[in-house]
This record gives sequence, C-alpha cells and structure tokens, in this order.
Amino acid sequence: MPKRRDVLAIVLIVLPWTLLITVWHQNTLSPLLTLRRDDGSEISVRRDAVQTSDWKESCPSDRGIVEVLRTEYVYTRPPPWSDALPAIHVVTPTYNRPVQKAELTRLTNTLLHVPNLHWILVEDAQRRTALVTRLLRETGLNYTHLNVETPRSYKLRGDVRNPRFPRGTMQRNLALRWLRETFHPNRSRPGVVYFGDDDNTYSLELFEEMRSTRKVSVWPVAFVGGLRYESPKVNAAGKVYGWKTVFDPHRPFAIDMAGFAINLHLVLQRPQAYFKLRGVKGGYQESSLLRELVTLNDLEPKAANCTKILVWHTRTEKPVLVNEGKKGFTDPNLEI
Repeated sequence: MPKRRDVLAIVLIVLPWTLLITVWHQNTLSPLLTLRRDDGSEISVRRDAVQTSDWKESCPSDRGIVEVLRTEYVYTRPPPWSDALPAIHVVTPTYNRPVQKAELTRLTNTLLHVPNLHWILVEDAQRRTALVTRLLRETGLNYTHLNVETPRSYKLRGDVRNPRFPRGTMQRNLALRWLRETFHPNRSRPGVVYFGDDDNTYSLELFEEMRSTRKVSVWPVAFVGGLRYESPKVNAAGKVYGWKTVFDPHRPFAIDMAGFAINLHLVLQRPQAYFKLRGVKGGYQESSLLRELVTLNDLEPKAANCTKILVWHTRTEKPVLVNEGKKGFTDPNLEI
C-alpha cells in the first residue's frame, strides 16, 4: 500500500500537468468559439456545433467545422426609394379602439420592408389624434395623415338590433380624393393603390405581386365570408370568370377589400369612381368602386393565378370553415 507521502508526490506531479493541458485546450478552441466581423463585433457560436471527432486534425482557421449564428436586423428603416419601381399607395382607414396601436404597429412592421411605399392613413375622427401622429412620425415611412369623421347618421342602417357600419368608406373616399388632388393624370409616376386595413395580415410577396398592376389585379383572401378563403375563379387562359364565395355570389365583383389593387393612373383618369354610401347594400362597397373602373374581363389574376394565399383577415365576424365541405370551395393543395 502506497505511503501518504508517495500519494502526495503523485498529486503534486499530476496536478500541474492537468492544469497546463486544460489551459492549452481552451486557448486552442477559443478562436473557433468566437469569430469577429470586420467591424469588430463578435458573433457567438454554439459549442455543440464543434465536431470533436475531427477537431484535433483540423486547423483553427477551418470554419467549416462550426455553425455561425448571426443575430442582426435586416431592416430598421424602409428600403431606399428607387425610381425604377412603381410606388405602392396603401390606404388604411383606422379608428380609436383598445387594439388600435397594436394593430397599426403590426402593419407598420410589415410596410417597413416594402420598397417605394407611401402609407395614407385616414382616421375616423374629428381631428388627427396624438397617438397616430406620434406612431407615424416614429416609423420612418413615407406617409400622409388624413382624418374625416363618419357621421352618426351613416353608422346605423337597417334594424338597430343588428346595425351595419359602413366602416372606412368615407376614409377611403377621402384618400382617393387626396390622390386625385395631388397627382396629375398625365404627369404622375407609375403607381398602385391598395386598400390595406389595419386588422389584416399581409405577406411581403403580396406587395411585389401588385406592383405590376396594369388596371386592377386580384387574388384570394383567407378567413373571410365564412370560408377558409374567397377567391376569383380563373380559367385555363388566365382570365377571371367568376367567384368562389358563398356570401351573395351574384355581386358584380364578389371580392373582399383586401383582394384587389388598382393602377394609380386608372384612379386618376376616372374621377367619378368612389365607394358609394347611399343605396348600396352591405358587401357591395367593392363593387360600387370597381364597376366604375373595369369589367370582369379586365381583371388580372395574381398570386399564381389565384392559387396562393398572401393576405389573411385577422379579425373574423363569422366562424370560418363553415362551408369547408362544399364542393368547389376547397383546394387540398392550397396552403392557408
């Protein structure tokens, strides 16, 4: 049995070598665990990404043995304005409610990624509010801030137990008037007008799809009208010939407000085209404008011939999926 002094001697010999090997190990591995960008900032690397079986045989400069995790913002402000791209004028009516700031913030974070975007935000109020004014100023977006209050006489229609609100109609009309007063029909740059409500969700791809609109472009909208989605019907020749909808399918343009965009020049050339308030049934607001601009044959299907969903209604007034089993209203290949 070894004596105590022999054990102590072994510990005193082994311990320094153990510490020396440990320090050397860490100094060799540390360049792999921290890489530096050109600007001097560090990029963290996952330790479990190092392949321990090969690391002894690899040079520390071999970056193929590590996985670099970058954490950075792609956009903090809108992309630079480009004269080569048509502008997109997004018209958004808004009104005071508890979730107003949250929904406008969500929409702002989408619009910040869209090049050549001009946001026309129209409040349903007697005067422009401090909340919206401050939010717009802080976004860095190109914007126009307008306001017009919907008269009380327009807010209740029909049976008072089931009132209909033509919400946003006067605000959208004010935006159309502002565009016509600001841009000249023959001298304005190419552009597109889109009515983007603040309670919807939009894919960035949607804005690039609408940018090439010649007259009026159309696409499906999800979670609207009691369906998983409503959509224009498109034939093999790429022409719209009808509508996939269950809510009043005989409307001239049975489409949701989020489902179309209009060429700016067409808006300027047809000054009589507005959303109608009087003598228009619920759900006919879109038709009241579009029938003044185009015919069914003029519509341009986007989103892969209306087979892709690029906009969703965030707030639904009816349960969705109620007609999911009805023939002709579902597509198993369509990703909602």
